Amino acid sequence: MKTAIVYESTHHQNTLKLVQAIREKFPVDTIDVTETESADLTGYDLIGFAAGIAYGKFYPAIEKFAARCLPAGKRVFFLYTCGRDSQSYLSSMRETAARKDCQVLGAYSCRGFDTFGPFKLVGGINKGRPNEEDIAGAVRFFEKLR
Repeated sequence: MKTAIVYESTHHQNTLKLVQAIREKFPVDTIDVTETESADLTGYDLIGFAAGIAYGKFYPAIEKFAARCLPAGKRVFFLYTCGRDSQSYLSSMRETAARKDCQVLGAYSCRGFDTFGPFKLVGGINKGRPNEEDIAGAVRFFEKLR
């Protein structure tokens, strides 16, 4: 099964830690949206979108990439790291997948070190996250998708 994970991990590389752990154990292609604005995903059987959360949704570059490049009818999954978790963070990405008749297989999330806004004043929250357990959880989640 040919798999791609499209990701953006900018502030503390929280999401990148999950993506790298998966890439170390499984043959997946990774696409960093900070380095490319589009890619041909038609040849992939499984497509993941991974990002941090900003203002209650996936980073804007991931959202735009998915809207522009996700082919119809694909199997997709989501990975994200965040200061505080909420399933509502997936709403926009799920809507994009639905518009393209894609099957959402699931999502994995974990806490990530966060120094955004007022959290910076206190040195951030979730120090040390994602930790080894969080990263291993992402790998187990991905393994079940295959």
